[in-house]
Amino acid sequence: MTQTLDRLTPQAAWDRLAAGNRRFVEGTVLHPRQNADRRRELTDGQHPHAVVFGCSDSRPASEIVFDEGLGDMFVVRNAGHVVSPSALGSIEFAVAILDVPLMVVLAHEACGAVRAAIDSTQEDAPELPAQIWRLIAPIVPTVHRIARDAGTKPPAADATAVGIAHLRATVAELLQASAIVADAVASGRLGIVGAIYRLGEGATVPHVVEGPISIPGL
Repeated sequence: MTQTLDRLTPQAAWDRLAAGNRRFVEGTVLHPRQNADRRRELTDGQHPHAVVFGCSDSRPASEIVFDEGLGDMFVVRNAGHVVSPSALGSIEFAVAILDVPLMVVLAHEACGAVRAAIDSTQEDAPELPAQIWRLIAPIVPTVHRIARDAGTKPPAADATAVGIAHLRATVAELLQASAIVADAVASGRLGIVGAIYRLGEGATVPHVVEGPISIPGL
């Protein structure tokens, strides 16, 4: 395991990202650690303070919305932030080898993967390409659960509610699927924040926290 002298605590790492996101929302970004000196510094290795597991959507670019720089974040993305072997392996590398103190699972409003999962429950839904279907299929049970709880049919499930529920399910699955992640959280080395990115506002709004991180209201 890589251990650095200036390793942040999970709380300090989250506070840093939250401060950067506030700057992004307010339009006072610093664009830190993006110069030639930083590039040269990173040739000797990387010591990111967060792993971000997010959607591949082009709008919530992690380093931009958190006002971070080169080498600050280890980013893993696929459509719909669906837990897959490649995503889980990448996350475990960040936790076990890079010793990041924070994981952010970053969802966003108007997610195309969530919309596709909802639309796939229509009786006359067109058949999706096989790889796209495999990607969104894990979201479909969440669609059915949200629809059942709301007393409606799956095609009419509320996309916002499905997105939040899928975010929570992703965090829970990461803890269940990875002993490395679960043990790091249990030992206090790792904190997890699940947040929704608001497209127009630019804010990342936390909805779930695991580990040694305190966020008002959660």
